[in-house]
Amino acid sequence: MKPSKDSKNPVITPDGETNTADLVTSEKAPECKKPTNASVVNNISTQRQLLTLAKQFSLEGGLRAADKQLPISERVIRHQQSCEIRYQKNLESIIEQALSYSSEDEITDRADIDWFNNFISLAKNVSNTTMQALWAKILAGEVARPGSFSLKALIVFKNMSMHDAKLLAKAHRLAIKDQSGINMRIITGCYQKPSLLSLLLGKKEYLLNLAEFGLNYSDILALSDNQLIFSHEAETRSLTKTDQLNFDFHTQSLSIIYKTSEACLKFYKFTAIGNELAQLLTDTPNNDYFDKLKLCLSPLFQLN
Repeated sequence: MKPSKDSKNPVITPDGETNTADLVTSEKAPECKKPTNASVVNNISTQRQLLTLAKQFSLEGGLRAADKQLPISERVIRHQQSCEIRYQKNLESIIEQALSYSSEDEITDRADIDWFNNFISLAKNVSNTTMQALWAKILAGEVARPGSFSLKALIVFKNMSMHDAKLLAKAHRLAIKDQSGINMRIITGCYQKPSLLSLLLGKKEYLLNLAEFGLNYSDILALSDNQLIFSHEAETRSLTKTDQLNFDFHTQSLSIIYKTSEACLKFYKFTAIGNELAQLLTDTPNNDYFDKLKLCLSPLFQLN
């Protein structure tokens, strides 16, 4: 069956616009149902997006009519140039922002040239302005404190989407740091280890539902897939009445003193990479979580 005019594919003109006079037909176009008006609009919208992307990356040359196409070797050069120009613009934008995060007076050790070379190789494809700002913070942080961001962390961050970055921010809003100021965890509750008496009275366990604070288990799994948080809950060793733990919840301190023996905290622990990348975040702490955490822990612990 001979295709109708509506089945023709668009050909890009030299200025990037579709030229209806140069539409190319396919003699083997499959027969299909006539689309509704809504689907026609959606198809045109999707097609326009694809054509725009192809033009931005200089990949539209093969879509032009045969007599208007440049030789393939020239099209390769144009594509390479467009990529190099995009890389240059992205890196210059990141460098400019990194300078705004840096100090004119602070003196540090000389930056590692190999680290910087790896950095530009990984950051050059980043065009999203929000992600560029985070890459700029990584660069400024590494120059100020060499060793702050490992190559492993850069590789993980390169593969993170905006959605992944938002999930890390959600987790960071609930995170508590230990006394080192580096290692973070999200406390999910506490329990008292079983004894003969507890077998008679029932297990003493007090837990928080993280989904109530915007972080559900599928989010934990996604963070784990990105090597940011361990997917299985951990717990402290059994501590006695004389033991005390000190934490910082963003700008607030929290001291936990044990009221009874054999009590344990349960928590999700950030990985080394998660701890590194969380340094980029300056989000507001979830104070509702902090208030309910203290209520949750109060039956087994004295909190200061």
